[in-house]
Amino acid sequence: MKKIEVIIRKSKFDEVKEALHQIEVNFFSYWDVTGVGNEKQGHVYRGVSYSTSDIQRRFLSIVVSDPFLDRTVDAILKSAATGTVGDGKLFISTIDEVYRIRTKEKGTDAVN
Repeated sequence: MKKIEVIIRKSKFDEVKEALHQIEVNFFSYWDVTGVGNEKQGHVYRGVSYSTSDIQRRFLSIVVSDPFLDRTVDAILKSAATGTVGDGKLFISTIDEVYRIRTKEKGTDAVN
């Protein structure tokens, strides 16, 4: 099993969520986060300078069985991309074990 952690633009969240549902990845957690990116310039709007170093993003945490990994990553990469700086990052790590608390199932049965 793999854990996919994704930081994406908030504006792309609905597209990513729909892409995940289309490939039958129906359970994941998400929350709003603020990060610091590579862009160091500020923007001026109506004479007021705004810092763009603090970036509002959405963080998704998804656990999938190994056969779902490639299609999940592909769905995220296609749906989250705008082609400009700040599209986000995707991290993959290995999960040793998972349990469904209600039924005591473990392994891939607990994820599906």
